[in-house]
Amino acid sequence: QVQLVETGGGLVQAGGSLRLSCAASGRTFALHAMAWFRQGSGKEREFVAAISWNGGNTDYADSVKGRFTISRDNAKNTVYLQMNSLKHEDTAVYYCAADSQFYRGNAYLRKLPTEYAYWGQGTQVTVSS
Repeated sequence: QVQLVETGGGLVQAGGSLRLSCAASGRTFALHAMAWFRQGSGKEREFVAAISWNGGNTDYADSVKGRFTISRDNAKNTVYLQMNSLKHEDTAVYYCAADSQFYRGNAYLRKLPTEYAYWGQGTQVTVSS
């Protein structure tokens, strides 16, 4: 019952910045913890960042810590991923996902794809040399 649509992907030079947006439909958006995952060519989907249902807690993969910031605006039914200091290895399809249950993420954020029930179609981020 949650539909997600990612936007903001594209081609960017190494060292540049990009902001991804994930627009959600459905009146339960504000009750879900949200996350970003990415999948590079020939690789498994990996955790990037997550935010608790109320925005009070965030977590990041070590590879993006200090460079990426996840945030949400429940009034707009949108979650964001601000990506700075982009590297070649950040090239991937980025997916937005909603937790399978309500009110989670304050104690800890789930990091496995199987713990998220709703997914967007993905948006391509390519960091050029």
